[in-house]
Formats: sequence, C-alpha cells, structure tokens
Amino acid sequence: MPTIPLLICDDSNMARKQLMKALPPEWDVSVTTAANGREGIEAIRQGLGRVVLLDLTMPDMDGYQTLAAIRAESLQASVIVVSGDVQEEAVRRTLELGALAFLKKPADPDQLQQTLERLGLLGESANQSLALASGGDQAAISFNDAFRETVNVAMGRAAALLARVLGVFVQLPVPNVNMLEVGELHMALADAQANDRLTAVCQGYIGGGIAGEALLLFHDSEIADMAQLMKVDDADYSDMEMLLDLSSILIGACLSGIAEQLDVAFSQSHP
Repeated sequence: MPTIPLLICDDSNMARKQLMKALPPEWDVSVTTAANGREGIEAIRQGLGRVVLLDLTMPDMDGYQTLAAIRAESLQASVIVVSGDVQEEAVRRTLELGALAFLKKPADPDQLQQTLERLGLLGESANQSLALASGGDQAAISFNDAFRETVNVAMGRAAALLARVLGVFVQLPVPNVNMLEVGELHMALADAQANDRLTAVCQGYIGGGIAGEALLLFHDSEIADMAQLMKVDDADYSDMEMLLDLSSILIGACLSGIAEQLDVAFSQSHP
C-alpha cells in the first residue's frame, strides 16, 4: 500500500508536534502541517491530506469552516477532529459536518491508534519512521506557544463545564498569551478597579512549586443575561454571589485542566 498523505491542521506548533509524537510509530504516512484552515484546504486540494487531524479553534479559518469547505468542494479527506473544545455541542457539530471522529486534546496515543484502526485508516504497517513533507515543523516550540496551547486545552474544559451549567454553546476564541511587566499588570488592575462597568474576581492557587492568581473580568451589562441563563429567581441570591459561583466553576475547571497537563495538583483559595 502506498504511503498515506496525512495533514495535521492546528495553529499551535506545540499541538502539531504533540500529535506527531502520538501517531502510531509504524504507520506509513507522509506528514504535512498547516497552521489554519485556509492552509489546510489548500493542502487537501493538492492531495496532501487523505487523512486529516483537525483542530477547531484557529485564526483566519476555524475547524468548523474547514469541515464545511471540505464538504462544499467534495474533497477526498477523512477528518478526525482533535480539539480542546470538548463541549457536547462541539462534538455534535463536527460529526454533523462530516468528521469521522472526535478526540480531546492532548491526544492519547492508544486512543488515536484505536480510532484509526476502527475507521480503517491505518493501512499496512511500515518499518520506517514518519516522513515529514515540505510543510512540516522544524522550529522549536516557544514558551508563549506552549503556554497558549496548555491554556487552550484548559479553557476547553472550562467551557464544557459552563455549557452544561448554563445550557448554552460557548464560543471559544484563540487564547492570547502575553508577558506583562509589573507596571502593566498594575495598570490593568487599576483600570478594572476604576471601571464602573467591570467586576473583577480573583482567586489564588498554589501547588507543584507554582503559585499564582487567576483574574476573571465580568462586564456588568451582561450580569442580567447570566442570571437569566442560570435561572436565578431568588431575591436573596445577590449578583455578587452569582459571579463568585460562576468564577469558582470557570477558574476551578481551567486550573484543573492546566494541573492535569502539568501533572501537578493545585490548592485554591476562596475567590
């Protein structure tokens, strides 16, 4: 059987490398990588993506749009979605758009192999290393990229929990990671404190030699909408109590996702 053209489409260099390491070692594939859906579609048109491992949250053209484009152009591609957005609605939408399977990030090598076998995509084994095509990754993983991907997975877990609590689908943006100087952080906190339309909730955490503070900003104009989604009708349940409860859910789920990836345990203070 000829070498299978495999496309890994993800905006994170770290995620692409993680997926390459998770591939079955004897799978006879030629790997091409793409950083967004537009690059991915172009690679599939060129015959470089008979099998596609596709992320959902990407800039320019996300995974949903990519799946829709593959269907609209009737492109020959067997797509497995590998995403940090693990909301039930996200899984349903991707399968409805033509994905053959959905795996959560970071992909488990055994689960990936079982999925490929179940879908009949492994073909014959080859006693050779994976071939890296011209679109492959050679660059080192930067700290920002590694942290952005870690947070992306953690945010996906938090969004899934929030979606279950509120009964909605949460639109996940691409995480924006920046290193702030002390002065810049002080200005951001001062701005939140001075802004009458923002409510800031912070929660400390510590564990595994890591200590930090999670900060969550709420736009006060959206509090009524959140109360409606949570079906709050108790006059004794104040807006602040509601925000603290929501913060505990979001921050706790996000920190749990980060801790799981780093293999540490965090203790959290009261928000």
